[in-house]
Amino acid sequence: MSVSQTDFRAALLDADRPAPTGLQDAAARPAGRRFDVYRNNVAVSLTEALHDGFPAVASLLGKTNMDGIAGMFLRAHPPASPLLMLYGEAFPDFLAGLEQLSHLGYLADVARLELALRQSYHAADAAPIPPERLGQTAPEALLAARLALAPALRLRRSPWPVFDIWRYATEPGAPQPQAAAQDVLITRPGYDPAPQPLPPGGAAWIAALQTGQSWGAAEDAARAEAAGFDLTPTLTLLLQGGAITDLMTEG
Repeated sequence: MSVSQTDFRAALLDADRPAPTGLQDAAARPAGRRFDVYRNNVAVSLTEALHDGFPAVASLLGKTNMDGIAGMFLRAHPPASPLLMLYGEAFPDFLAGLEQLSHLGYLADVARLELALRQSYHAADAAPIPPERLGQTAPEALLAARLALAPALRLRRSPWPVFDIWRYATEPGAPQPQAAAQDVLITRPGYDPAPQPLPPGGAAWIAALQTGQSWGAAEDAARAEAAGFDLTPTLTLLLQGGAITDLMTEG
């Protein structure tokens, strides 16, 4: 009797299910305990992958709670790829939908930040432009220019102090988070992604650039959100992070 992939996968990810009927080992014996050992190894590997991929969430929840939620997640979202480093893309939304975690409204956004860090790490390389190229461009041309941003750049916006919470959960001695919304820019100046909180209006400016708007139009979007928007800190973060890969001017 053959075993369907659906039945095999369901039993593999749920310890309460019996081994699929008809499943045999290489010697044509019922899988039984061998399947239980294999199933346990798979569950342990996927749980460890979530701990590794979301260390701040794991720290905030504690090991026992994280293990339990990981077990729920892996049954609902089995891996779509053999690469464990990619596992957990649906984890932030899964956390957001758990009623038992509704009192931790910030948790899903912390997970989204951690997922963005992982995505940035695995993104393609791109050479940044020399910073002096901006200074060599006439102001009028610069305002009309469009910027190409590095594939590793990620932008996370949250009504929670998501950067402070992430840092508090991952860095010993980090200050306690303040009650304020935070936008976070992730760049990859070397091999490791670097998250940085953005000043007011900074995320709006970058988000506008990501949609293909001109430098000047992006500044207008930033000032519509934050009247006192100062471009310098945000531009400095992009340049230091090697996140501007092209400056496209007309003509």
